Amino acid sequence: MPVKAWLQPALIGLTVLAAFIAAYIGLQRDPQPHGLPVAVAGTRLAHEVGDALGPSAHIVGVADPAAGRQALDRREVVASLSQGAGNAGDTLRLEVAGANGQSTTAIATGLVRTYAQETGQRLTVADVIPLVKFDARGLAGFYLSFGVTLAGFVVGQSVLGLTRTLPQRHRFVLIIVFSAAAGLLAAVLAGPVFGVVPAPVLPLAITLALLAAAAAFTTQMLGTYLGPIGVPVATIILLTLGNATSGAVIGARLLPSAARYISPVLPPGAAVRAVGNLSYFRSTPMLMPMITLAIWAVGAALLVAAKPKLSRTRGPA
Repeated sequence: MPVKAWLQPALIGLTVLAAFIAAYIGLQRDPQPHGLPVAVAGTRLAHEVGDALGPSAHIVGVADPAAGRQALDRREVVASLSQGAGNAGDTLRLEVAGANGQSTTAIATGLVRTYAQETGQRLTVADVIPLVKFDARGLAGFYLSFGVTLAGFVVGQSVLGLTRTLPQRHRFVLIIVFSAAAGLLAAVLAGPVFGVVPAPVLPLAITLALLAAAAAFTTQMLGTYLGPIGVPVATIILLTLGNATSGAVIGARLLPSAARYISPVLPPGAAVRAVGNLSYFRSTPMLMPMITLAIWAVGAALLVAAKPKLSRTRGPA
């Protein structure tokens, strides 16, 4: 029996295992804040807080607490700090958005609380954008995106096995129809049925349909061009690295620098941001996450469509 026949599957399995552990455990074993954006009302307070928190926070100076709240609503900052007025001048008020996730909210609150204790000031904390009742840990967006990504991956892998059975246009129709159905089903289940994702059903369904198409077409594209190792590569990119760096379990700003940069450009990370914006931060622009998902879906589909033409071109040469 050739050595390659049993060695290749074993090496692929070990590589996927190592990637999974490194992504889900390695990247998240010691979350540290990296320039967490915090709005601070008042020039003097902004300078004092900035000096105290150092590189852990990025201080965004605002004119008043109302401006800080607007920045929080637009997801430009993760917290907004202001000084008490009148007799409450020795009191700090911190407004946070629990919808940003437990890890991000807890670390931002901890940083400001340490500053308040060191300066002898009282701190009151208010969660002004809380999570819904049935998503107390803020993980619904992650599980929703993970499930849709997994379903798209499975369909993409299955379609690879139908290359000799179905014409290419039929395989494309299959993925497109599946993606639309998956997006609608996931949006209805997560929203009206279970009440864990308070996003409008139609925009959420469109977002999840793009995610399913991105996962399916990317899996098919990698399998088409890379052969037997294409599916394991798709597993690492989509299911392992993409979901681990999505920012839902551990806030993206708490991940190591390399993971922070790739998080928004992979389909799961873009989808998690879009779901969060649709659910809690509806004044936040949706353009970039949707463009990211569309690029993955359409780009991978075009590459799959181009493969037969490339093969015919290389044949005569």
